Amino acid sequence: MHLIPAIDLRDGHCVRLLHGDFEAETRYPTDPETLLIKYRNLGADWLHIVDLDGARGGTLDNREIILQLAAQKAVKLQVGGGLRNTTALAQVLDAGVARVVVGSAALTQTEQVQAWLKHFGPDRLTLAFDVCIDDRGVPRVMTHGWQRQSEHTLWNAVEFYVASELKHVLCTDVDRDGALTGPNVGLYAEAVRRYPHIEWQASGGIRNVHDLHALAKVGASAAISGKALLEDLIPVEELQPFLPNA
Repeated sequence: MHLIPAIDLRDGHCVRLLHGDFEAETRYPTDPETLLIKYRNLGADWLHIVDLDGARGGTLDNREIILQLAAQKAVKLQVGGGLRNTTALAQVLDAGVARVVVGSAALTQTEQVQAWLKHFGPDRLTLAFDVCIDDRGVPRVMTHGWQRQSEHTLWNAVEFYVASELKHVLCTDVDRDGALTGPNVGLYAEAVRRYPHIEWQASGGIRNVHDLHALAKVGASAAISGKALLEDLIPVEELQPFLPNA
């Protein structure tokens, strides 16, 4: 399992949100390029970049910063937030981004996203499904920057793409995101059991190396971590088994 550090951008700054709430923001004094260098030196081969302004507004507001990061070749970038049409996807992929993340459109534009998978190829797209667990324990998909809960469960959202060459799915448990309460290991175990052909990326709640081992044990292909890495909560030597270039 790969550990993929996350950098969330808002108004050009590195931030973290608690439970996806834009009113519960922590802003960090480091800049995106410094973080990229830090994570590259730790041994990361991928970074997960989220344009929070784009996720909320539908355009890649932090585009210039993202393209500057993509211009270096030492680390591959997976970028999401505001990428909702073919032109936007093509522009960032042509500019050096290795993989784009499609969120809300994966539910609202299923035919278009299926066409993107075919056109760009399954290795260039990650479908992101952000979920809240309902009273019955069912993962319900959130959209529009986690502001709206859809009628879809995670499972029927994935079903739209079973006939496609879908390879990468990022699933975030919103209630755990930024909270350092531990990942929803049971959710990812169920995801891998239902769809073992998909490479699942687990996001939300990672706080220590035991969480990383737990996710690896249930078959997650990657773990996305933001706050724990930003705040140096996990010793470097414990991270090394999950960082390919360490």
